[in-house]
Amino acid sequence: MTTDIAIHDAYVLTVDDRNRLYDRGTVLIEDGRITEVRPSRDGDPDIAAGRVIDGEKKLVMPGLVNAHTHLELTPLIGAFSDLDLVEMTSGMTAIFGNIAEGEYDYLTKVGYELAALNFLAGGVTTVNSMDVRPSAGAETFGAAGLRGFFGMALSDLFWDVPVDEQFERAREFIDEYHDTYDGRIHATICPHDDWSCTRNLWERTARLAAEYPDLLVHTHLLELEASNTMARSNGAEDSLGLLNDVGLLDDRLVAAHFRLADDEDIQRTADADAWVAHCPSIFCYWNTGDDVQWTPVPELRSAGVDVGLGVDDHYWHDSYNLFGEARQARLAANLKRSAGQYHSMELVRMLTIEGAQALGVGDEIGSLEPGKQADVILLDVDSPKFTPLTNIPAQVANNAAPADVEAVIVDGDVLMEEGEVGTMDVNAVRERAEWAVERFTSETDWELGIGGSEPPKKMAVARDLPKRGPAQLLGRLAFQSVRDRFPF
Repeated sequence: MTTDIAIHDAYVLTVDDRNRLYDRGTVLIEDGRITEVRPSRDGDPDIAAGRVIDGEKKLVMPGLVNAHTHLELTPLIGAFSDLDLVEMTSGMTAIFGNIAEGEYDYLTKVGYELAALNFLAGGVTTVNSMDVRPSAGAETFGAAGLRGFFGMALSDLFWDVPVDEQFERAREFIDEYHDTYDGRIHATICPHDDWSCTRNLWERTARLAAEYPDLLVHTHLLELEASNTMARSNGAEDSLGLLNDVGLLDDRLVAAHFRLADDEDIQRTADADAWVAHCPSIFCYWNTGDDVQWTPVPELRSAGVDVGLGVDDHYWHDSYNLFGEARQARLAANLKRSAGQYHSMELVRMLTIEGAQALGVGDEIGSLEPGKQADVILLDVDSPKFTPLTNIPAQVANNAAPADVEAVIVDGDVLMEEGEVGTMDVNAVRERAEWAVERFTSETDWELGIGGSEPPKKMAVARDLPKRGPAQLLGRLAFQSVRDRFPF
């Protein structure tokens, strides 16, 4: 049998269960799967293969897994950067409300294209995205050759779209897109969070999940102070108690953020074999106070909970850089606690295998091992920034960047080589993105230019905000806060 791809004489960071690292290694790929990972031999440059890649002064490692993200508003990168927290959240909520009502499809479609292009070029081979209308995302990432988990956000207290309509659209999306594009695209079930969903919505979500037992349930959990307050309003002791009540606290649960988890929450999550996605940059950027609790990632990992890394809303903090999330996770945790919260290899694992395990595909991707799908990236380490090349795991966690990625392989298909993306028309995507933003600004009161962003006036934003759902949300939280303070 002829090998399809042979990469030889490379630094190979396997991220296997022994974290093996070869200073001169060879990776062989056949029919989309890795067949060998071993030390290089003198004859490897002449190996019989469809494509032979000289890996000298290259680092070969698993593709990165973006374990939690949102992609539709990608073209608005730079729009929210200099706003205060209230301006950002109100402006974002108004826009998402409009998207939920079927507006701005031209913007969200090219948003997926721009996200796919930038993540591909930066070494991200798998994303887990929760959006309002994810069909274009499934199609775009599938056509680009990438892996993606996509689901439609469900909420009855965040926007005003009827719940029946939301669940009907979610079911249609699942039936059309799950396990498509040669199995690279998966559908997920996405109750938006534990602070904007009623018990009724969680119960309906559990029934939907029972209909599709092989789908992940992806949500924001224990992200805000309002999380447990809303759970009590929903008749539960706390957020995890509510999920347990309705039957969703199990090994299908992917919980983004988990910032307010205490020791009991950590143990319950570990006992349920649930998973967590940590997104440090978004909270560093929009930190609401110097006393906020930081996600207890070391404790989660010590308890046996796999934790992946995600960029979350990259257009809120202007970075597609998933490598940077590893560095940010380290710096933020060290600053909040003390130095030494992570070993570099732990962060590399969170970028790759632990993200894959969190998405239920750790047996297929996330490490370079025989039998696994060939999701592989090559970094050019022949540059001053990597000189001298010592402690490769630390270089990846602290120093690597998307611009260092030279080649990307997914399912054994070469999607990018020598920095050139082969599965997308780069110039066409850029032109469509620029056109979409021009149309958006002409149709709205947003002003976006090279010098910055000017959001709509407060009255204009208030006019576009959803009314019924958020009003109920605020009312429930206020009432429950009074009950918590004055039990009766």
